Amino acid sequence: MKVCHLTSVHKRYDPRIYYKECRSLAKAGYKVHLIVADGLGDETKDGVNFNDVGASKGRFNRFVSTSMKIYKKAKEINAEIYHLHDPELLPVGYMLARKGKKVVYDAHEDVPVQIKAKAYINPLIKQPLSSSVKIVEDYIVKNIAGVITATPYIRDRFLPLNKNSVDVCNYPLINGTSIVKTKWELKNDSICYVGGISEVRGIKQMVEAMKYLNGYKLNLGGEFETDQLREETVKIEGWSKVNELGFLNRDKVGAILAESKIGIVTLQPIKNYVDAMPVKMFEYMLAGLPVVASNFPLYKEILESNKCGICVDPTDPKQIADAISFLLENQEQALQMGDNGYEAVLNKYNWASEEIKVLNLYDKLLAN
Repeated sequence: MKVCHLTSVHKRYDPRIYYKECRSLAKAGYKVHLIVADGLGDETKDGVNFNDVGASKGRFNRFVSTSMKIYKKAKEINAEIYHLHDPELLPVGYMLARKGKKVVYDAHEDVPVQIKAKAYINPLIKQPLSSSVKIVEDYIVKNIAGVITATPYIRDRFLPLNKNSVDVCNYPLINGTSIVKTKWELKNDSICYVGGISEVRGIKQMVEAMKYLNGYKLNLGGEFETDQLREETVKIEGWSKVNELGFLNRDKVGAILAESKIGIVTLQPIKNYVDAMPVKMFEYMLAGLPVVASNFPLYKEILESNKCGICVDPTDPKQIADAISFLLENQEQALQMGDNGYEAVLNKYNWASEEIKVLNLYDKLLAN
């Protein structure tokens, strides 16, 4: 049975698309194609056939030209199920559905809400753009076979529009991962944040928190959203205690988590994050790190019920620093929290519990 995943935006080895969904489908016996647009060529890896339509030149070119190249390649492949990962590919999905193909939309984010938080979008067009995207998204979702979402919150938005909507949380892989639990005494005097670096992800508050912490470094892994944001951030008191690492591949992420004592995920209180599943939080837990996280209801429920971290007001650098200080000064409690988080991921918050949802949806769609 042939299935085809499509992305014009994500990297070919995207953790959710390739490492989790595509490899799970290949392992289950599907012939899996993944159409990408990065210019790195075709290849086959772990049973996944990569079909590259070439890198795009700019956002507009990607939206128009690359989308049509992906549509053409998708028709060539002639799969039973098409699974698209980018909102800009919804028109491609709609055209495939009109040809009688079963199409699944994988909503990684609540896009209309996300648009309002994008720093690079002109404030004057954010609301009309958000509303327009929602209209298109809702219309197409009504006319395709199914929807997969990264959180229960996004699923609930689509469920009235498409009964085959299922949440597949982005929990970490346990097997074949570079993330390992290491002993406290082998770690450096450092804490870590790994992920996209933006104002709404709390970079300024994290850096300012460092000014209250003596003798510790913040391992900062990821790329700044804009050059301007980086210029503003390096001027914040506390930057001298930041170890800027840039983009990290999976192996390097594992190495940074192994040497750090605490993981930070202090996303700011915007709608897109309050209801989101924080992937990095679960990766910190898998590495046995106690977590300092935003005091959102979902985060609090996870950290407090599993006794694996401390929730803080993410807008308050002093409160972030106090939580970090408490964990650094109370090693026994920090170690216990790390152990609790590790066990919670092994037993509950892992990809094995989610891949079955993807397989079940595919079975259901193919049976109809």
